[in-house]
Amino acid sequence: MRLSYTLLLTATLLTGAACSRVDVNTPTNDPNTGLAHPFSTPAPTSANTLASLPDNGMPLDTARRPDWINNRIQKIQSTRQLNPPAQVYRYEYRGQTVYYETISGADQFSTLYDTAGKVLCHPDGGLTGKGDGNCPDFEKRRTGGVLVWTDQR
Repeated sequence: MRLSYTLLLTATLLTGAACSRVDVNTPTNDPNTGLAHPFSTPAPTSANTLASLPDNGMPLDTARRPDWINNRIQKIQSTRQLNPPAQVYRYEYRGQTVYYETISGADQFSTLYDTAGKVLCHPDGGLTGKGDGNCPDFEKRRTGGVLVWTDQR
């Protein structure tokens, strides 16, 4: 009997039947709780899932934007909308005016620019969430925050 099973298995493998579709039925309900897991995942919705921007009380200032910021905004708006939406703030940091562009997704860096548009550092984001380490005191030393732009598509 064992020999015939081995021959049948070998013949099945040689004819390619082992590569055919196999349906597996896995139980989805735990007999004790009625759930597949001890926690439940909410069903998907068709509602818009973009997070609304918090009202942080910062004034919106569009009048004093350098041209390079307007170019940067056009570049951002030529891509798909990000969640959370991209934002640009103006601060004073280490005696100079700087522009802070928020991070746009997981493991992405935020960017800190000088008034000419030169990248100074990446204060946060990345794999560690702590940026590139070149301005670790940005959050503590920045002052005078003004929201310059937010993507409201």
